[in-house]
Amino acid sequence: MTEQTCTAVITRAQARQFILAVQGLIGAYRFSGKGGAYGYVRQAGCIQYDPVDVCGKNAELTLQSRVKGFKKAMLQELLYKDRLLVDYADKELSIWPAEDWPYFSGYRERSRALGCSFQGLDELEDRALAYITEHGPVSSDTLPIDGELFWHSSMHWSGNWHKNSLAARSVLEQLYTDGKLVIHHKNGSRKFYDLAERHLPEALLTAENPCSDELSLLAWRVKRRIGAVGLLWNKNSSAFLGLELNAERRKQAVEKLESDGAVIPVRVEGIKAEFYYLSDNDDLMRSVIEGTADLKPRLEFIAPLDPMLWDKAMIKALWDFQYSWEIYTPAAKRKYGYYTLPVLFGDHFIGRIETAADRSSGVLKVKGFWPESWIGLTKAMRNALLKTLIRFAEFNDCTAVDFSGAGILP
Repeated sequence: MTEQTCTAVITRAQARQFILAVQGLIGAYRFSGKGGAYGYVRQAGCIQYDPVDVCGKNAELTLQSRVKGFKKAMLQELLYKDRLLVDYADKELSIWPAEDWPYFSGYRERSRALGCSFQGLDELEDRALAYITEHGPVSSDTLPIDGELFWHSSMHWSGNWHKNSLAARSVLEQLYTDGKLVIHHKNGSRKFYDLAERHLPEALLTAENPCSDELSLLAWRVKRRIGAVGLLWNKNSSAFLGLELNAERRKQAVEKLESDGAVIPVRVEGIKAEFYYLSDNDDLMRSVIEGTADLKPRLEFIAPLDPMLWDKAMIKALWDFQYSWEIYTPAAKRKYGYYTLPVLFGDHFIGRIETAADRSSGVLKVKGFWPESWIGLTKAMRNALLKTLIRFAEFNDCTAVDFSGAGILP
């Protein structure tokens, strides 16, 4: 396709299959074990973090659907023992490869400039750094800085001012956003911070941004998002959240990527917008078009903030599947459930499932299963669903599945 002078055209089915093949959600598992978890995060660029844990946190759910044999402890080790991954802002709060630290130098510089605008913050920062240097990791509960502070963190994408925020919390988050601290570990949702220099190599912390100008950096970040989704259309997209893109800036970034040979355009039948995918995935695109790709069906539960779902309008256009995460929807207005996950089988979304891990009893409870109206659950689908539930229970440290009343069995 790279030799062609005109943009190739693929069917919607081929577009779906290509995205799933890139994601490692169809055919044989492409990712396995802790190394596979790290490999997927490197491929995606970032996976979103959310602290809610009903049946696994979002980042863990993202990995369990792709990584054979994934355990939650693997992600914790990659973050806080191996230090190959970091928690930081990207597409909102995210987890991404530590090797990308230099690319976010501008973000940290803006954070430090913002911090200088708050009276008295620099003195509190000095006190916090001195305490951590002597005593080691701290949380906002254990850092001996009292009082409140009128403060705003650039880590919060909403842009809300945090009036009368606890001073200890504000100082730690400011130093974290500045890049002077990293998260040492978490106890539930409680974050403990330590000096970045104790956990990341000096060469990495002092490295200059590899991008020489703003357009190059923007193009790098746009390429990263395209790679995260697999195939992304050239229009306003929630997949670009956090990049401050307007139509002109997006056009410039995509044109640079195309001229550099980093992305390849493709059209999807019946959709006006042009799509792009990474040139690194061209062989995979060819195999999908030629019908030689491994497309053996798997049944997987997809995370609510999964990279594949970042552009829900595109999911609707390609899959005719409308997904809404109803966690913030009042109970009386929910159509499905508090924490429903899309159910993927082969190259189709066949429904939604809501589960909850009761870890005290070791039981994964299936609170609801809603197949799509057009689908008739075959024996193969039911068997695949039950096998995935057993695996999902193990992922959640449960030894049994309670699916009574969920309508899964014949």
